[in-house]
Amino acid sequence: MRNRSFIFFVSALFIFVQAASAQNKISGLITDTDKLPLPGATVFVPEMNKGAVSDVNGKYEIINLPNGKMKVQFSFIGFTNRIETLELTGKSVELNIQLKQTPIEADEIVVTGGYNSTQHDNAVKIDVLKLNPLTIKSTPNFTEVLTQVPGVDMISKGSGVSKPVIRGLSMNDILVLNNGVRYENYQYSSHHPLGIDEFGIEDVDIIKGPASLLYGSDAIGGVINFIKEKPAPGGDILGDYNLQMFSNTLGMTNNLGIRGSTGNLFGGFRIGQKTNTDFLQGGGAFAPNSRFNEWSAKTNGGYTGKIGTFKLFYDYTNQKLGMVEEQAIAEVTQRGRENKVWYQELNTHLLSSQNRLYLGRFKLDLNSAYQNTELMHFGEPEVVEIQMRLATLTYEAKLYFPARENTEYILGFQGFNQNNKNLNNRETILLPDASTNNYSAFGLFQYTFLKKLKMQTGVRYDGKSISTVQVGLPTDLKTYRPALEKSYGSFSGSLGATYNLNEKLLFRANFASAYRTPNLAELTSNGQHETRYEVGNQNLVPENSYESDASIHYHGDNFTFEMAGFYNVIKNYIFISPTGEKTSSGIPIYKYKQANSSLVGGEAGMHIHPKPVKWLHFETTFASVVGKQENGDYLPFIPAHKLRFELRAEKDQLSFLFNPSISVNTSTAFAQNNAAPDETTTKGYTLTDLNIGGNLKVNRQLISLSIGANNLFDVKYMDHLSTLKEVNLYNPGRNICLSLKVPFGSKGN
Repeated sequence: MRNRSFIFFVSALFIFVQAASAQNKISGLITDTDKLPLPGATVFVPEMNKGAVSDVNGKYEIINLPNGKMKVQFSFIGFTNRIETLELTGKSVELNIQLKQTPIEADEIVVTGGYNSTQHDNAVKIDVLKLNPLTIKSTPNFTEVLTQVPGVDMISKGSGVSKPVIRGLSMNDILVLNNGVRYENYQYSSHHPLGIDEFGIEDVDIIKGPASLLYGSDAIGGVINFIKEKPAPGGDILGDYNLQMFSNTLGMTNNLGIRGSTGNLFGGFRIGQKTNTDFLQGGGAFAPNSRFNEWSAKTNGGYTGKIGTFKLFYDYTNQKLGMVEEQAIAEVTQRGRENKVWYQELNTHLLSSQNRLYLGRFKLDLNSAYQNTELMHFGEPEVVEIQMRLATLTYEAKLYFPARENTEYILGFQGFNQNNKNLNNRETILLPDASTNNYSAFGLFQYTFLKKLKMQTGVRYDGKSISTVQVGLPTDLKTYRPALEKSYGSFSGSLGATYNLNEKLLFRANFASAYRTPNLAELTSNGQHETRYEVGNQNLVPENSYESDASIHYHGDNFTFEMAGFYNVIKNYIFISPTGEKTSSGIPIYKYKQANSSLVGGEAGMHIHPKPVKWLHFETTFASVVGKQENGDYLPFIPAHKLRFELRAEKDQLSFLFNPSISVNTSTAFAQNNAAPDETTTKGYTLTDLNIGGNLKVNRQLISLSIGANNLFDVKYMDHLSTLKEVNLYNPGRNICLSLKVPFGSKGN
């Protein structure tokens, strides 16, 4: 019996070693429809974080790939993407690809939906925003770039402080991911920044709607995932220097990055700096103390081979952000750049490890991250009023079962441990010392019927506990907060389907339940935060969201159309509202409260590229959302209906310019008369942007250059989501921006 067990063990080990050491190679030729080679086409295997570029003859090769099912994306500027799914079994695969020329962006591989799948394969709609330096909007406020996606808006406090909004939900109701890592830097407040800059980011995946199944609490409104740039192709060393200059803020951004790779190893680093003065409102007056300054550093390294991929990332950001408040406006009488009074400083460190192992036909993700954010609020010069440190450890394991032609399964475990600590006995303790622990398990299943109907479903359970330390003494009613112990548990899930009627037309529907537990600020706040006194509510219960959404997508060679609608019912929606009372010093008191609520709306978009006029593009989008409480009152921070138009002309070459383009964009916000009880209504407005860009060839190197004008006609306006309304200031006026990107490097082959 022992001999049989020993033989079985040795045999199993031999099979595993053989599977793990399988030598797979993909190679082939990339051509256009006339069978002419396409040199410089990109080939990328997302889950291996590995790619190649075709040579002058259109040939490519990727080696040291493991066994199993993998998606490979082929792309080339001006041609439709081609996505192929391969089953690798230890043999070399020759895959010759023809790419079809098309002026309209095609399907992309996304990683945010759980699988490495295409946008069209996912039951949940995922928008992909490509950060192309020639066509993307240049602005001191990176969050503003995200608002080009219909259904995405922002709460802003000037150019330096802003938070994204998805379908009317914001702050802790949406989850921000830094390359797949839950980003924790005091996201609960509209007074705090997003904290992620655009450099080193290749694209942004945006899920609109509940995504608790994959990401847990705080994802009831959606997910924004900032995806880092790909490694350099094997043997290459690539770099780029970026310069941006802004007339409105007299701002300057400098950023330098270098990345390289060998056959199996890759790595890189990036450093950046931003500096901006107080911005000019529409009409020309400056907004006192809206100045901001930032430093950032990023580095990464890793290994990719037949046994798996192993990646390590480190990000550091230092931000100094002026607070546009009544006290600051009274003190800041001259426009400037240096932060001296009434500003916040955030220092954020993020170290993450992301690994995938190939265990025969199984795949195992083992990821972890540690992040540390120190937040300081300064009042008078060098006087720190609030100082806190938030330390968060996140970790997850996901097991991908052997995928068949029509089925895929995932089981996962996730958790995070978080600690908030007040430092140096500062004057104000806004949040108490506290620890938060969260553990969850989930399963996701996907099945495809007849290669047309793809169904996706899953379930998740989360357990969460919050424990706080007593603040003050019971005899001091103003500052006393008793110790708090809270425990929560919740199920969430989703059921969705995508039906491809043909290659061009698909329908998508999804129902999802999600939840969010009250956060530390909502439960325990008791102190002045900027210009208001915030009071928490220990009796708050978790929010529960139930959303139904449906969409239709048509994709032709010269025309795309998309329309989506949603209805989101949220039980016990949490928001902060004025009580009508004031402190003894005259500061208005705000308190967190709850109400059953609902949000209903949708988005529509169209992209036309007329065949007779190959150089012309026309795009338009419309987004609408209405949020109401059960008693009929409207919810706060709900964006106005938005209508956008873009007319863009582009060619392959015009005289000495390569890939030149010129675009005119208009954005119309309708009047927002559905104001919450503590809000004022807002007038509508229309803004016009102009952008001209192209590549210059200098010594065989293409340099990207673009010049843009935002709010071209210097419109004087207030956006409904601008917190500058509280101090009667307008949004930024005209801004002329110059963007320069200088790539450099050496090719290995």
